[in-house]
Amino acid sequence: MSGRRTPTGLFVVFEGGDGVGKSTQVELLCANLDALGIAQLRTYEPGDSEAGRQIRRIVLDPATGDLAPRAEALLYAADKAHHVSSVVLPALAAGKVVVCDRYVDSMLAYQGAGRVLDLGDVERVARWATDDLRPHLTVLLDVHPDQALTTIADKDRLEAAGADFHERARNLFLQLAAREPEHYLVLPARESRQDLAARILERVLGLLGRRAPSDPAGRLSP
Repeated sequence: MSGRRTPTGLFVVFEGGDGVGKSTQVELLCANLDALGIAQLRTYEPGDSEAGRQIRRIVLDPATGDLAPRAEALLYAADKAHHVSSVVLPALAAGKVVVCDRYVDSMLAYQGAGRVLDLGDVERVARWATDDLRPHLTVLLDVHPDQALTTIADKDRLEAAGADFHERARNLFLQLAAREPEHYLVLPARESRQDLAARILERVLGLLGRRAPSDPAGRLSP
């Protein structure tokens, strides 16, 4: 696939449906990297900037109500444009491992497939907003939405979008991974979180030219 990947730093993105455990695995990876003395930055989309926090409130707060699908997509694109410019690229330029919870694939899955917008149009907007910056690795945690969404009590606007929406999003995530398998690690989200963390760490360290320790650090308490 086209697009650019920076020669400095390592850009690792976690994707998947709501409730699959991305935040847990992001935290475990960052803890493991930190224990190994590897400089890393944990971040997320939407919202990890001053402007992004305002956008996050609009797109996720149920009080916002209905948004035109194109308006929603453009708000997500605006968050990504500012986030990449102000957070991601500076950290990569400094040689850090940037670990991001959601990126372009989520916009394609949710605003494209989920909202049934033209995927080509959504991808063009998303790639333009991010200056076509691609992750070195995307970790896709996969599980059927029925198994994940039931764990979420207070749902935001997207979590409450309905079963068909989330099924379309899941299918698109898997299609994106199949399109570029060398840059994806697809894992069953309901495996042991420590087993998942070990597999993710091994893949990331391989990209850094390092071997994984036999007993990864950074374990979270049960």
